[in-house]
Amino acid sequence: MTSEEPAPPRAARPARADARRNRDNLLAAARRAFAAADGAVPLEGIAREAGVGIGTLYRHFPTREALVEAVYSAELDDVTTAVPVLLARFPPEIALREWIQRYAAFVATKHSMIDTLRAGWASGRIATPATRERITGAIAAILAEGARTGSLRADVDPDDITSLLFGVFLSAEPGDPPDRGVRLLGLVIDSLRP
Repeated sequence: MTSEEPAPPRAARPARADARRNRDNLLAAARRAFAAADGAVPLEGIAREAGVGIGTLYRHFPTREALVEAVYSAELDDVTTAVPVLLARFPPEIALREWIQRYAAFVATKHSMIDTLRAGWASGRIATPATRERITGAIAAILAEGARTGSLRADVDPDDITSLLFGVFLSAEPGDPPDRGVRLLGLVIDSLRP
C-alpha cells in the first residue's frame, strides 16, 4: 500500500458482553421507569436501578433523547412483532384483543416520554418513526387472517382501525373511570366482527 492509498476500513468491534449487558439493563430499567412515571424520569434513578453509574448510562445513551428513542423503538418493535406469535396462539378475534391490549400498554408508557419525543422529532435529533405505518401493518395482518377465517370483517380498512384506536387513546381524561378505556376498546373490537 502506498502512502496515497487510503487504509482499508476497520470492521467495528462487537460490544463486550458486559457492555451489552449494561445496555440491556439500562433499557429494561428505563422501560420500567417510563411506564411507572407520570412526569419526568431522572436518569440517575435509571442508572441506579440498572446497577451502573451515570457515566455508563451516558456512554450508551449520550442524551435523554437517545435513551427515550431506544426505549420507544424497542417497545414499538415488541408491539408490532407480536402479531405472528399471537395469531399462532389464538384465533384472530382473540389475537386482535390481545394485540390491542399490548398496544394500549405501549401507548400508556408514552405519557412520561411524550415531551422528549415531540421535542426530538421537531428538532430532528430523534428520527421520526414510521409508527402509524407499522401499527396499521400489524392490524392489517390480524384483519386479513380474521377475514380468511370469517371471524373478522373483510370490508375494513386497517388505517381506519388505527384512527379509531388513536381516538380512544387521545380521548382519555384524568378522572375517567378505570374501565372506560377497556369499554371503548371493546366497542372497537366488537365493530370488527361480521
